[in-house]
Amino acid sequence: MATSISPDCLYTESHEWIRVDGDQAYAGITDYAQDQLSDIVYVELPEVGASYAKGDNFAVVESVKAASDCYLGLSGEIVEINEELEGQPEVVNSDPYGAGWFVRLAIADAAELGTLMTPAEYAEFVAKAEAEGGH
Repeated sequence: MATSISPDCLYTESHEWIRVDGDQAYAGITDYAQDQLSDIVYVELPEVGASYAKGDNFAVVESVKAASDCYLGLSGEIVEINEELEGQPEVVNSDPYGAGWFVRLAIADAAELGTLMTPAEYAEFVAKAEAEGGH
């Protein structure tokens, strides 16, 4: 199955996405990440108001295969969490770029956006990972 890559997101090497919305951004895990994890059974999200630096672990995703840490692609303060995931974590599998978003954050340093991969760069990164047999 081909990995879906949203054209309006930026990406990290650890397979998280960032979608900028003004001075805020949404974050979640990519289609590739949810596919590698398989059936997601639980998502542990941070507290609203918590601040994170770029690269910090901000969430944990548990699947039938493993638990996996999620790393934030930008520094910022969490302004909203996707509470729907508490009762329906499988939404991350079915709609990772839409209803399966994890957090909305206030962007602390917009310059960090330049360190993320474009959709085309991420597509190459995933193709290389798949050619090498996974992660």
